[in-house]
Amino acid sequence: MINRRKFLQLSAITAPLIAAKKSLANGLEGTIKPIVVSTWDSGMAVNAEAWKILSKKGRALDAVEAGAMQIENLINCCVGLGGYPDRDGIVTLDSCIMDEHANCGAVAGIERIKHPVSVARKVMEKTPHVILVGAGAQQFAVENGFTLESGELSEDAKKAYAEWLKTSEYKPVINIENKKTNGPFAPNFFQDGTANHDTMGLVAMDSMSNLSGAVTTSGMAFKLHGRVGDSPIIGAGLFVDNEIGAATSSGTGEEVIRICGTHLVVEFMRQGLSPEMACKKAVQRIVKRDPAKAKTLQVGFLALNKKGQYGAYAIQKGFVFSVKSGNENKIHESKFLI
Repeated sequence: MINRRKFLQLSAITAPLIAAKKSLANGLEGTIKPIVVSTWDSGMAVNAEAWKILSKKGRALDAVEAGAMQIENLINCCVGLGGYPDRDGIVTLDSCIMDEHANCGAVAGIERIKHPVSVARKVMEKTPHVILVGAGAQQFAVENGFTLESGELSEDAKKAYAEWLKTSEYKPVINIENKKTNGPFAPNFFQDGTANHDTMGLVAMDSMSNLSGAVTTSGMAFKLHGRVGDSPIIGAGLFVDNEIGAATSSGTGEEVIRICGTHLVVEFMRQGLSPEMACKKAVQRIVKRDPAKAKTLQVGFLALNKKGQYGAYAIQKGFVFSVKSGNENKIHESKFLI
């Protein structure tokens, strides 16, 4: 029989062990943080910008905005104003952002604004709404101090658009960005008009274990004017749950929207799946819906959980992602289904 003294001694020994076990179960012990992960190899430069904030114990929200702004600043890129136009010759941009409190903001179809991700953050912080579109989004941006740019196509975009007009045929090529670029940061413009799209999605966890994410894109090249993909849609192109993890996507947005892709990935992680397996199950959901169609398109999911574990999965070979933490600065090839 254990007397009171022995009981207290035993409690003193076991209590820290129980607390440690509970901490491990909650992902608080040994968590890799801060960390930022982003889509594509161009995410290396994006991550570097985000890391300037994360490495100084800054907020994940500020880091993902800074990362997205980095690629929006580039010309000859399929993300910002230097991106490909729609079939009417107009560049329209989509973006969203989401923080650890489920606050979120987005813009879609916005024209002549250099940093749509920052406008999305203003929508989140200054309005009761989640998403503004088109002319209304542009008006809101200008009213909040954003400069209205010229709207002229970049030289490479002009060449690609002129080539596309010869046939006016929309035939996206899977992973065209990786097939025709020379190195991680090469321009994504090709004079043969066979452009597809690119989306920069990134999610990060800061030193306080808080998660945030952002997405920015010019959408599919030569799309119908007014087309909006998954990128600015919370739960499709981006979702953040600060208790579980965050996810983003790249590829054919219509297919991601149909399954509420990133929300689905986070819910799979909630069930205990690793980020990679959660992404795989979301990809399988797309393929199962229409196996024949899936062979002609690409979708990739990227996820980060509360432990700092990351993973990705794609329909086709060729999707890559970039990771930056205190231990790693690397481009990874995603696993794929087909």
